[in-house]
Amino acid sequence: MGWLKAGDGHEVALVDGRVAVRATSGRAAGRQLKTLPKALREHPEVDRLRRLSEWLDRHSASCVAQVDAWMVSSLPVPTGLLGRVWPDEAWRSALRDIAVVGDDPDEVGFLRDATESGELRVVNLDGETVRLSPSTVRLPHPVLLPDLEDLREFAAELGLTQRVEQIYRATWRKPDVEELAQAATSVRDFSGGRFSSRFGLAARASSLGYRVSGGYATSQIRDGGRSTEAAVWIGEPYWDGETETGALTWHDQDGRALALREVGPVAWSEGMRMAAALHAGRVMEEDKTS
Repeated sequence: MGWLKAGDGHEVALVDGRVAVRATSGRAAGRQLKTLPKALREHPEVDRLRRLSEWLDRHSASCVAQVDAWMVSSLPVPTGLLGRVWPDEAWRSALRDIAVVGDDPDEVGFLRDATESGELRVVNLDGETVRLSPSTVRLPHPVLLPDLEDLREFAAELGLTQRVEQIYRATWRKPDVEELAQAATSVRDFSGGRFSSRFGLAARASSLGYRVSGGYATSQIRDGGRSTEAAVWIGEPYWDGETETGALTWHDQDGRALALREVGPVAWSEGMRMAAALHAGRVMEEDKTS
């Protein structure tokens, strides 16, 4: 978007997502001003640009959220769809450098370009740029990626950055089935995290993107085609005194508690990630020996 006339002697435009102003007359002509003159703060063009900026921010956030949802669920995404949205800067920013898998599940590459015809350009682990034309691709959850550490090292060598947390996402590997008790339905690794108020813990959960429902912070996860909800107890809904994080449990789409042996690898990792993130905000005990 170019510069728009706003009043006498000024033009405005969106620069890096924010309203900028420059003079068009006098000694400062052509120079961008540090602050918006008071006379322009309520100008219609300035107001229009502000509203556009807010919309662009929401659009960018929604693109990141959608790509994150595709990644967490490892859903197949039509390559033609990626090509159609690629020209949009917000979509491109969310998708660029995401690890994708096409027809061969063992061939992982970092997405660099997509065309409307459904052709993708990716950088593989040999450092070569290759073109793929599968009908769909998956954006795998990192716990499902083979040789994740190698992928991380390679991404660091290339200086790749991801808007959607994938390669460097914190992951937890599910223990072998033999290590889990037959009837166990909960994990208490991150229980006992003390908070000064239940309201503060609920606010932390919401700020991290988790839903607060009743006495729980929850995360909806699609794992292996099955919908699973991970839940961490955070205290009675109307209690605002001290509270502690409780056990982590998983439920199927009918609300049935799952045995730990039934929990899929993605649901396990995402549930543990939520529990760990909540626990990290706890009140730290002072070292009384110092």
